[in-house]
Amino acid sequence: MSVKLFDTTLRDGTQREGVTLTTEDKIRIAKELDSLGIHYIEAGFPASNPKDLEFFESFDASELSHARLVAFTRARRPNGRAGDDPAVTLLPHLSAPVACIVAKSWKLHVEKVLRTTPGENLESIRDTVGYLAAAGKEVVFDAEHYFDGFHDDPEHALAVLRAAAEAGATTLVLCDTNGGTLTTELKVVVGRTVREISEDFPNVEVGIHTHNDSGCGVANALAAVEAGATHVQGTMNGVGERCGNCDLVTTIANLQLKMDLPVVGEEQLTRLTSSSNYVSELMNLTPDTHRPYVGRSAFAHKGGLHVDGISRDARTYEHVAPERVGNLRRLPVGELSGKNSILRKAEELGIREVDATSVLSAIKQREYEGYHYEAADASLALLIGRTAGEDEPLFELETFRIITEKRGGADGETTTEATIKLSVKGQRVISTAEGNGPVNALDQALRSAIETHYPELTSIHLSNYKVRILDEHRATAATTRVLIDSTDGKRAWGAVGVGENIIEASWQALVDGLEYGVRSESEVTEKE
Repeated sequence: MSVKLFDTTLRDGTQREGVTLTTEDKIRIAKELDSLGIHYIEAGFPASNPKDLEFFESFDASELSHARLVAFTRARRPNGRAGDDPAVTLLPHLSAPVACIVAKSWKLHVEKVLRTTPGENLESIRDTVGYLAAAGKEVVFDAEHYFDGFHDDPEHALAVLRAAAEAGATTLVLCDTNGGTLTTELKVVVGRTVREISEDFPNVEVGIHTHNDSGCGVANALAAVEAGATHVQGTMNGVGERCGNCDLVTTIANLQLKMDLPVVGEEQLTRLTSSSNYVSELMNLTPDTHRPYVGRSAFAHKGGLHVDGISRDARTYEHVAPERVGNLRRLPVGELSGKNSILRKAEELGIREVDATSVLSAIKQREYEGYHYEAADASLALLIGRTAGEDEPLFELETFRIITEKRGGADGETTTEATIKLSVKGQRVISTAEGNGPVNALDQALRSAIETHYPELTSIHLSNYKVRILDEHRATAATTRVLIDSTDGKRAWGAVGVGENIIEASWQALVDGLEYGVRSESEVTEKE
């Protein structure tokens, strides 16, 4: 059994609230999906908006090495002609070799939304599919609201599919548009549909398009495949309108690793994590760290018993090897960790001699004070190193001072200036810099002071800054936890600082992040 993957991130996925993509973003995502091994990439609805049309006019489908580019449209208007409908006639002029046509399969929509008859709805489908098939397009037909329509009138829902197949559609997709169908019911409907369609149209594939409004998006897609569907539609990371679409990332992993249905190559499967993160980044969405298979926490083991089990045999607490999907095993360390967690973490960091009891005691005390090391791997590494006597700070701070000036008037500007005095490699340095806030000014002043001694800093920049108030009842005197994420373009790490003074907490995290980046870059260079 062969299953085809149809990605609609660039069309259905962009209907997620708060998401917008430029034409260049869409081109980059399309190329990433192609390299992942996706079979079909639905890139937009060119008749609906200028941006989607710009994509299809600027991107040549021949640039894709594996995937087939798909342009989306609707069936022609009731009581019209496909050849006179601009939403239909546009597609033959585009380089996309595949057309995806959506039409109603639920009488409720036919009569109350389209305000037409079931017979005219079928004629609209035949006319549109036939027009595009005659133009040389491969036609994928999306039967919108299929499961609601089937529940209401099975014969009409099946008639919609037959009309599309008779006119030349090669794939008939059953859409759970409202996302409310449960898996048991869906599987029965898909099974009956596959049987009836395959009898009359043995060369036509049946596909599935699910939404996640009842939390069953992925489960429903897998159930449909078990019932005979050979074409699965979804989006990267499940992005989409309302609660999202079927998550194609999780679906790919499940099809390949759980159901033994190879949908992408083994090497492409190892790109799953990086591709998932890449699409999130271009969509300006913070990746859910607990995503199945590809989340940062998907293979994170914190409990002492779990870490001990993993150290003996990874199968004790991992359902698949993280490397299969391009992810990594992580051992976040915290107050619930045991000595084995500390030893394994030290081993990861290349520290051989470590007093696990002392490190664990220090971690528990600092977490009591408000520190949190699960997302602060840089600060944790430095803490373990310092406990093991491997503390070599980049510099010795003498003082720093920050001045923020607010000018009066309606348009009064606020400026911030930081001055740092420190000693680096025996040399006293004074540095002053301006920034758009106190942390940015501190960062600029510190870099200016020590960058000539540590050129590695030129490739390191701050990527995120988070503040959490730990004891809100103390109002402005509350203790603050600051988490700063840094990256050198190849790796990313977090550092934490805690204090009643938000500037002091930020300084701790800033220094830890830069020190870790410099140290780890030096270690990589030495190994090379």
